[in-house]
Amino acid sequence: MKKRLPEGRRMLFFLFAGLFISSLGVNAQAPAKIAKQRAGTSGAESRDSLPLTEIPLLFNIKTKASLNIASVQSISGQDLAKTPGNLLKGILAGRLAGLYINQSNGKPGTDGYSISLRGQNPMTVIDGVPQNMSFLSFNEIDSVTVLKDALATAMYGPQASNGVLLITTRKGEPGKQKISVTAQSSLQRPLKFLKGLGAYDYARLYNEALVNDNIAPAYTQGDLDAYRNHTDPYGHPDVNWQDEAFDKSTRIDQLSVNLSGGNQMARYFVAAEHLSQGGIFNTDPDKNSYQTNTGFSSYTVRSNVDINLDARTNVGLNVMGRTFETNEPGTTANTIISNAFNTPNNAYPIFNPDGSLGGNQQFQNNIYGQMNQSGYRKGYERNMLADLYLKRNFDDVLAGLWAKALISFSGTLTQNILRNKSFATYLMNAAGTGYTKYSNDGTQNNSSSVDNQWRQGYAEFDLGYSRNFGKNKVDALVLYSQNNNRMNSDLPLIYKGLSGRLAYNYDERYLAELTFGYNGANRYPEGFRYRLFPAAGLGWNIHEEEFMKPLTWLNRLKLFGSYGKTGNNRNGYYSFNQYFFDGDKVFFGTTPTSFITMDELVLSNPDLDYEKANKLNVGIEGALLKDRLSFRLEYYKNGYYDLLRTRGKSSTLIGNSYPEENIGKSRYTGLEMNLGWKQDIGSFSYAISNNLTIAKSKYVDIDEVYQRYDWMKRTGGMVGQAFGYTATGFFQTASDLQTGAAIEGYTPQLGDIMYKDFDGDGVITKFDEAPIGNTKPLLFFGTTLTASYKGFDLSALVQGAFNRNIVLTGDTEWEFQNGGFGQAYQQHLDRWIPGATNASYPRLTAGTNPNNHVASSSFWYHNGNYGRLKYTELGYTFASGWIKKLHLQSVRLFVSGTNLITISAYDRVDPEVNGGVYPIQRAFSGGLTINL
Repeated sequence: MKKRLPEGRRMLFFLFAGLFISSLGVNAQAPAKIAKQRAGTSGAESRDSLPLTEIPLLFNIKTKASLNIASVQSISGQDLAKTPGNLLKGILAGRLAGLYINQSNGKPGTDGYSISLRGQNPMTVIDGVPQNMSFLSFNEIDSVTVLKDALATAMYGPQASNGVLLITTRKGEPGKQKISVTAQSSLQRPLKFLKGLGAYDYARLYNEALVNDNIAPAYTQGDLDAYRNHTDPYGHPDVNWQDEAFDKSTRIDQLSVNLSGGNQMARYFVAAEHLSQGGIFNTDPDKNSYQTNTGFSSYTVRSNVDINLDARTNVGLNVMGRTFETNEPGTTANTIISNAFNTPNNAYPIFNPDGSLGGNQQFQNNIYGQMNQSGYRKGYERNMLADLYLKRNFDDVLAGLWAKALISFSGTLTQNILRNKSFATYLMNAAGTGYTKYSNDGTQNNSSSVDNQWRQGYAEFDLGYSRNFGKNKVDALVLYSQNNNRMNSDLPLIYKGLSGRLAYNYDERYLAELTFGYNGANRYPEGFRYRLFPAAGLGWNIHEEEFMKPLTWLNRLKLFGSYGKTGNNRNGYYSFNQYFFDGDKVFFGTTPTSFITMDELVLSNPDLDYEKANKLNVGIEGALLKDRLSFRLEYYKNGYYDLLRTRGKSSTLIGNSYPEENIGKSRYTGLEMNLGWKQDIGSFSYAISNNLTIAKSKYVDIDEVYQRYDWMKRTGGMVGQAFGYTATGFFQTASDLQTGAAIEGYTPQLGDIMYKDFDGDGVITKFDEAPIGNTKPLLFFGTTLTASYKGFDLSALVQGAFNRNIVLTGDTEWEFQNGGFGQAYQQHLDRWIPGATNASYPRLTAGTNPNNHVASSSFWYHNGNYGRLKYTELGYTFASGWIKKLHLQSVRLFVSGTNLITISAYDRVDPEVNGGVYPIQRAFSGGLTINL
């Protein structure tokens, strides 16, 4: 058995192997006939030119932007690399029309991003291969492109309905070797924290809640005075747990190195990056010899090499490796954050007079102890990827004919190591002479586990043809692909099939294109495994017409449209088979004779098929005033059908669960707009780019169970529409108590929430559930500004969304939860009390109130509209004088900020984060880039 190199050495091997191969390309002399040719798709294009002149499509196809008729938009990697962080999803927010991104938490290494492209979760393709994008470094990205309509995505068949996020990594270019080093450091601060009550306010409101519940107050006037005057810090503590638990700032440090160059024979791009982020907890660095804070550290190396073997043959090798390590306290970060928000200030002191950890019967886990004395948890992730392609031009056989073969392997391994331990807390008695002990100082627990092993093997063979016939241009491609995915011990998921594309244009004026995918997956029954997914599009470059020539102010004008059918694989794990498992033993007779029963699991669906969509996309784009003003407007209508749903009208009489069947229908429509302006005024240049998306959805058919009233029907409503009780105010008077409807089984009191009685029967039941929250189309936008003057450059991004909700419920919204011992918050000071007419919160109770604390109530839905200055950067580039004397090309200094300003309709919490979770961070950064 061969000895395996350690992980770090393997990554160094890949790096130096790429450099060695690259050096062959730099030193070799290209033959004259090769020098006369471009490298095809080998990477000779400028990074900046890609979004303007060429559009990346699937399977490493590129097309001129003027000839593209699919719904495609692109952004360069240079713009993305400026933002500090480690997750691509986060920096795409607000940059591309139709792409909606929301961040639900700011935990290092995860950052809780959700991504939606025209209402769906898109697949990711990297350099032509379906991949996970989480391990990519911004430093290695050349462009990110969203493919939205059927024409752009149909070639992926049953994986195409959700759209595609297409990522292209950087390639080397012929010319002198370029070396770029960027060092950046960022200081992060939490954006918003929930505001808990101090001990005095907490105690007096708790007494009020108990009285409302007909229970005697828990705190005497002496207790209240001690809390207010802070005269007894051990018996009557007032600890702001958020201040004690959370540090004021954390850091992100980033270092990246790029090398690129080559000649007409060989080109290379090599990149290495280190990224680390500290945690938010206020841990004691002297307490342990190991780290207990949250945080992560990653190392990424990439080598992309392209070589011309001869005048007709290209070969390329892309290799990437990454190590990723996370850390958190043994108690887990989520537990500590939850405790910091939910523990009252008067629960216990951090330390007792003898230095022991404070605690009591209800709160035995001291938060300081959880941060510093509960051990630690580490997570490790290893990613590797290797792509190898061979492309040959067969002009000697048939002009314009070419073939390409590609194989790719990638793998991910995640592992967790747990080193947690328990600790004791102590309650000092009233006399201060003794302590009651809770829990024990335990020994450390040691365990490790492999959580995930994922492997992918991808193979592709392409046969293409591209040729001009006078004013007629034909591009054709047919290919076979197979994608094998294996997760842990599961049987592999295998996609395979044929795909094709035929594009035609006449004089670059009239455009037509056909694409198709005849693909399938092995987890469907015979007869349903392979499906044809075709699409077609037409375009017209109106500005090329003779009658448009006199309009010199018009530079470009194009009409385009497409229609096609796409598929979505959501098959489960061989769910077309019926499965049985051993059940309980059954005994018969006086002699112990037993039989093992068989339990039937969820019923199978032998007719399982792909989800499908018919997609229409039409648009217009153009530019005028010497290309200064550009615009793009698109309308789409996507009809999804054969969606997998469990029948709402199924009977429970059979005593088993029904399978998902292809019965659902939904519709998504939208309008996407882009408007840009760019101008040069002497040494000053600037550009403004705006995008706006209006997205609407509808349940067409969900096999809904019979609803007694129209307001209860989900069919015809917005996809994901929330239903619940509609709050109309508070019970203010005795008359309200007599005439107002109450939740079934509950006797309301003054100050309780009133709900609308839709059916008029005097009782609030499930028949009074109606749409709650926003029912309007989602609207989101982004505005990007760039400017430069001599050596200075400025960029900024503003993004936001309208017609959305913030839903606040649970422990961090409701008072005195966790059995009546939880925290209360600033919003509870404005609770209803007798005589209050403008209260914003109902009367207080200790514990959960079955009337007021109903999660599915419009009372807890708030306006989520917001706008955010997501990112801004100011830089200055030195490119002459002392720079040249140091034999440097340039040195750029920059400062930047992320999440600097947020304006929201409901500003008590961050508009993207709901509840007590790891907060989103505001970052202030500085750094420099040296180009050699």
